[in-house]
Amino acid sequence: MTTTTSPVPDTPDIPETPEHVPEPGGPVDGAAAARPVRLIRTESTTEIPVHLLFRDDPEPAAVRLPPAVVARRPGAGRQDARERPRLAVPRVDPELVERPARVLPGVAGVLAGVCGAAGCVATSWWAGALPPLAAEALGLSERAGAGALGPAQWAAYAGAGTLGLFGFGGLARGRTGRAWVLGLFGRYRGTVRRTGLLWVNPLLLRRRVDVRLRHWRSEPMQAADRSGVALRVAVLVVWRVRDTARATLGVEDHEGYLRTCVEAALLRVPMAGPGAARDATEAAQDALTRLVAADTAPVGVEVFVVRPVRVEYAPEVAAAMHRRRIAALDAQHRASVLSSVVDSVEDTVTRLTVRGLVELDDYERKVLVKDLTVAFCAGRGEAGP
Repeated sequence: MTTTTSPVPDTPDIPETPEHVPEPGGPVDGAAAARPVRLIRTESTTEIPVHLLFRDDPEPAAVRLPPAVVARRPGAGRQDARERPRLAVPRVDPELVERPARVLPGVAGVLAGVCGAAGCVATSWWAGALPPLAAEALGLSERAGAGALGPAQWAAYAGAGTLGLFGFGGLARGRTGRAWVLGLFGRYRGTVRRTGLLWVNPLLLRRRVDVRLRHWRSEPMQAADRSGVALRVAVLVVWRVRDTARATLGVEDHEGYLRTCVEAALLRVPMAGPGAARDATEAAQDALTRLVAADTAPVGVEVFVVRPVRVEYAPEVAAAMHRRRIAALDAQHRASVLSSVVDSVEDTVTRLTVRGLVELDDYERKVLVKDLTVAFCAGRGEAGP
């Protein structure tokens, strides 16, 4: 058996090493066994048995080979879990949760206001400051010896006036589908979802929130399909405020936040192009709904559906995509016409031969198929638009 060797190109960067180096402590003469130098000192290699080189042997003897151990740099191939990037999840103060506020029926406010007004009238009559006409209308006798208002009269005025202001000033009307978010000195004090005439502490700051089921139709926004073609998509979002405290205090403007989340979701979800199948459109709708609902849930906004209502190509690619779509439709029409012609020719030839009307050899069959194909294609071309 002869072997051939190929010349090795000169590598000036690799230092020359001798072919054989005697083992330390052994004989140094030429007859002594020499061992090749290891180029990778961190590895241990094994010898390949000779019988494995010849595939003609029927049953090679089993030889146990020691496992090859390759030294690996410590820490190679490992990635510290702390170095992996983590997705930022929007969070809101866990203590900021909607809870009912303490309010009283509106009758209590009306009674307090009436009592305050009556107290002011009584104090005026007591101090002799009640006009005679008012006293006659109320059926009160004119109090003699009216003089200057003393500390007792001023205190009675202050108490009665405060009671009247608190009674009438705290009256509020609750409506269906509306809620009041109450706060005192920047602290959340509760939410009022009750309807009818109520009395709310007039010192509390009131913020009206619409909790009805709402829908919003967006203007055309940027999107893309699976191929990266630019689209303009208008969506219909059905949503409502679920947690009034987080929607009002957890974010500056929950409606603007919802619009931003929808716009960001359209850039992350591949949309179905114009004229796509219903399954593709529904899949894109479900993906949009899940994504927007997950982004708006921490701020107390519940999203039911994000439905694309209008999908069109961007102006810069609309003309090219229109030509491409027309070409695809034309190719599909041609393929359907060709299939119909082939089926018609096959059916005609089969009927003629099966019924025994004609006996055709291979050449005549080919000529008949050719003539029928031309005739059917010409007829369909004339009947077409």
